[in-house]
Amino acid sequence: MEVPMCPKESGKFIAENSKDVFVDHEGVRKVAEKLVSKVTSDQLTVSGWKSLHELNPQAVDEDAVNWVFLSDTLNFSFWSESEDHKCLVNYKGKTYSGYWSLCAAINRALDEGIPFIKASYFSKMTLDELKHILRSDSDEPMPMIEERHQVLNETGTILMKVFGGSFLNCVKKSDKSAQKLMQIVVEHFPSFRDEATFQGKRVALYKRAQILVADTWSVLEGKGDGCFHDISSVTMFADYRIPQVLVHLGAMKYSEELMEKLNKGVMFYSGEPQEVEIRGCSIWCVELLCDYLIKLLKKNGEKTSQEINPVLLDHYLWDYARDHREEMKFIPFHHVRCIYY
Repeated sequence: MEVPMCPKESGKFIAENSKDVFVDHEGVRKVAEKLVSKVTSDQLTVSGWKSLHELNPQAVDEDAVNWVFLSDTLNFSFWSESEDHKCLVNYKGKTYSGYWSLCAAINRALDEGIPFIKASYFSKMTLDELKHILRSDSDEPMPMIEERHQVLNETGTILMKVFGGSFLNCVKKSDKSAQKLMQIVVEHFPSFRDEATFQGKRVALYKRAQILVADTWSVLEGKGDGCFHDISSVTMFADYRIPQVLVHLGAMKYSEELMEKLNKGVMFYSGEPQEVEIRGCSIWCVELLCDYLIKLLKKNGEKTSQEINPVLLDHYLWDYARDHREEMKFIPFHHVRCIYY
């Protein structure tokens, strides 16, 4: 089979050939100008991953790396059919939804003495055990529980057989290269192989593989085994929330036909042209946004404590989408049920 283009090349190719999704360069420039103050005030840094999100591991150790691997193995399809029917997890006096409901459930299980982050456990766990761990405190269960169980068993088994049961061994094999770690993940773990065919070309979007690399970089604070010299080569993580916020901010636009589908709540399938366009154009849009920001900072003679890269921009935009959900409701996100995001 044809080797797919890397995510950055894929994003550029998709954006250049897209029929229903368009990157607005003037809009990208305006967003970059708005973000300069966030960058210079150090709101976009690797330390924000821990300091802004209390559910993320605060330690820098092997357990923290394995927590990241587990959470990103299960990091897909959290959207709800409606605001009134959400999977909710109560943990330490707070209620969490979406991706954070998964993180809360993982931490709740660990507090209960369940060795959930151990591959020796989740490679053999039963569906009933997983249902208990990911139990919801609302009437709405976590979506795709059977698929999550299958992915966990498969991934855990491979981690045991090939990498001694610890994701840290994968990280050590990467030679401090984000790209090499991504390739190790994609090569060995099928559920991370987020690829499609677009306009006759094989493209790679790799949302979960890349977020796994980025989260590993973040949990290790960009030091030691996590000191990836090429972290800036990792693109944004193409999901359903970031495209929504990019359109809301004016950096991307949708055709009337696509917007009509989105307003009707049409369910897309993974790999269909419009779905690939939404995700691929998002990748390229954030690459351009990153370039604009770096040029603006250089022009203004501004210095930052952290080199700006698409990973940090994704973190900021994802948090922005969560915090401004009410004002963004007029831009519907695309609905897909799959294991890739």
